[in-house]
Amino acid sequence: MFKKMHATEYYKKFVQTQGLSIATKSLKYLQKNYDLVILEGAGSPAEINLEKYDIANMKMAEISNSSVLLITDIDRGGSFASIVGTMSLLDKRYQKLIKGFVINKFRGDINILKPGFKKIKEITKRSVLGVIPMIDIDLPEEDSLSGKAKNITWNKKNLDKIENEIDKISKLVNSNLNIAEIERMIS
Repeated sequence: MFKKMHATEYYKKFVQTQGLSIATKSLKYLQKNYDLVILEGAGSPAEINLEKYDIANMKMAEISNSSVLLITDIDRGGSFASIVGTMSLLDKRYQKLIKGFVINKFRGDINILKPGFKKIKEITKRSVLGVIPMIDIDLPEEDSLSGKAKNITWNKKNLDKIENEIDKISKLVNSNLNIAEIERMIS
């Protein structure tokens, strides 16, 4: 983990300076050392209130000149609206990177989706490239999607517990690396 910081510090001081630099160096290191690099975004690429700070989605796709597949979770509902909404909210330069769509976690008769595929193609000029069926595999929910909110008392003991949980869910590939080691690896 780089360091813990308040969201304001993360967005206003870290993301567009050190954050983008570290992410770009990491990407270049991976591209140099591997034949294939797959980038996975985080959340929605069309959070218009966070767009200038979002380095996990379309900014990295742009830097790497990657083709993008927009994947939607149909189990949560609203997949077709999500696809159209995302495309309409993205800047034109980012829209150009999206090559098609994938529907994830589908249950049922695929024929029910086909009229939606046609309408999506008409509206976005891109196709649904695939449908992934709902598969029962034991994977943890992404981030905190399955968590239930709790009322807590905001005291030192509880804040320490929260800090420990944040440490546990950190998505660093190797939590034993510090920032100096990461920079050394990618330089």
